[in-house]
Amino acid sequence: MSATRVVVFGASTFSSLAWYCLTHDSEHEVVAFTVDSAFMTGSVHEGLPVVPFEDLSVACPPDDVQLLIPMGYQQINGLRRARYETAKSQGYRFVSYVSGRAGVWPDLQVGENCLIFDHAIIQPFAQIGDNVIVRSGAIVSHHCALASHVFVSAGAHLGGNVSVGEQAFIGLGAVLKHGLAIAPQTFVAAGAVVLADTEADGVYIGNPARRISRAARETI
Repeated sequence: MSATRVVVFGASTFSSLAWYCLTHDSEHEVVAFTVDSAFMTGSVHEGLPVVPFEDLSVACPPDDVQLLIPMGYQQINGLRRARYETAKSQGYRFVSYVSGRAGVWPDLQVGENCLIFDHAIIQPFAQIGDNVIVRSGAIVSHHCALASHVFVSAGAHLGGNVSVGEQAFIGLGAVLKHGLAIAPQTFVAAGAVVLADTEADGVYIGNPARRISRAARETI
């Protein structure tokens, strides 16, 4: 069976990380990178061509390649969501990457355009939507549900039966008590300990976590 040909979005260090993982720990073959033309700084990245995203459907048609969009949590995951939805509307399909070093169970169902990195633990009955990133060492406990476009940072711990709404961001080392409902577009800062349900678009810091203004998030 031939390898799936993949184009990785971006030409950043995070894109390089995704390229490395796919190259050394998957059956996929990365054949190019793509980036918005306004942000192109060169025509080659990691020895592969960089194609303007606006020209991708001509250079790498949807029938020839699949995409992986490993963007971070800019605009509370909104930028990654926008590029994902644009590419999907153009007919592209997406690969997902689950590290061979992650702790997952054989029946785990993962959506498209997801990345689950090394030493992340995903327990039984957890659900992972589309366009989700779970970084190294994060723990997603049993019966958790991550909606689409979520980012869970390295070392974050989610207790059992936590639901995380669309575009929520869970920061480095954050702790979420079991049974919580994390509302869409919640921003949980690094190290926060969340003991109660959150409100949509809220920014939460501290132990126990408290809500602050979105403008104050820039000072975190």
